Amino acid sequence: MYGVVLAAGRGTRMRPLTDRRPKPLLPVGDRSLLERVFDAARDVVDAFVVVTGYQGEMIREKLGESYRDRPIHYVEQAEPKGTAHAIAQAEPVVDDRFVVLNGDVLVNPSLPRALVDAGGTAVAATEVADPSSYGVISTAADGTLAEIVEKPADPPTNLANVGCYAFEPDVFEYIDRTPESDRGEYEITTTLELVLDDRTVSVARYEGTWLDVGRPWELLTATEAVLADIEGQHLAGTVEDGVHLHGPVVVEEDARVRSGAYVEGPAVIRAGADVGPNAYIRGSTVVGPDAHVGNAVEVKNSVLMADASVGHQSYVGDSILGRDVNFGAGTNVANLRHDGENVRLTVKDDRVDTGRRKLGVIVGDGAKTGINASLNAGVRLGADERVGLGEVVTRDRVSE
Repeated sequence: MYGVVLAAGRGTRMRPLTDRRPKPLLPVGDRSLLERVFDAARDVVDAFVVVTGYQGEMIREKLGESYRDRPIHYVEQAEPKGTAHAIAQAEPVVDDRFVVLNGDVLVNPSLPRALVDAGGTAVAATEVADPSSYGVISTAADGTLAEIVEKPADPPTNLANVGCYAFEPDVFEYIDRTPESDRGEYEITTTLELVLDDRTVSVARYEGTWLDVGRPWELLTATEAVLADIEGQHLAGTVEDGVHLHGPVVVEEDARVRSGAYVEGPAVIRAGADVGPNAYIRGSTVVGPDAHVGNAVEVKNSVLMADASVGHQSYVGDSILGRDVNFGAGTNVANLRHDGENVRLTVKDDRVDTGRRKLGVIVGDGAKTGINASLNAGVRLGADERVGLGEVVTRDRVSE
């Protein structure tokens, strides 16, 4: 059994976090999204096939030739021509039944297991409150697949297509016959219609976590979900006298939490990170590898990626800071609108309601702020962006 993992997309909705990395390598807790997908499928597959595209070399460098004793094969989708086209790239490697998973979706191990147990060709489905934004699955009397309708105004069921599948190797013959869609892509749901003409397709019901991490605030949601599973305290690094730890807290090897720091879990302080003295960490926060949170800094419900630094006398709430970001002293992040409305964020030129009452800033790799800078809720700063001392930023600064 192979696990084919789709990891070729550009991730434009996640910008600026994906300007210098492929989306599947974004961190969720103590590992990348892609590694979490591997963890979910490892027990039911013998090998992985990763379909790469945008910055695929970074994925190869990160994962190497195997993951937890499962070999990894890499194939490339040179042009983004749809899901069926992406899966077709695995044909030279795959000679047995395989499951298809997305490299940017957080799921439980029960999902690939359900696909494997379904036998033959199968599509995963989960019940959702409002299926109109998804591909909606209708079933026949025997529970097998009858139809998938994309984003219907009047959904026939509340079963959403999870976008994960199991196929026999002959699916590549059906992909070869799949016509191009109106979007100029080759859709795997169209391929399934061709398969249905010849045989039944099972529907694998799934009730676990399903988080499509496609937009920046969804990375915070995924982090919250993962950190909620931490139990107890795991202190491999240095925790000095006078530190107060409450709730689930992980301090990895070579990390240091200095005297006077107050940490309310769930929180993960990664290897090489340095926190304090007198810092306050709370609320589903990850302080990344070799990151620095200094004196009189509060970080709440945020992700600081590797080598990020918030040196002193600053507040960072409900935010994501990319690699090598540096916040000057007194930099403060607003994370709440005074009118009580949800914070909105620009996604591919559209202002989108994030569904979050509290959301701070999304900062690309290498950005820096001067002392006493103020950043408004929902602002994006692009990679290497500079904010002057005392400057107030109320609009995005992202080079398109």
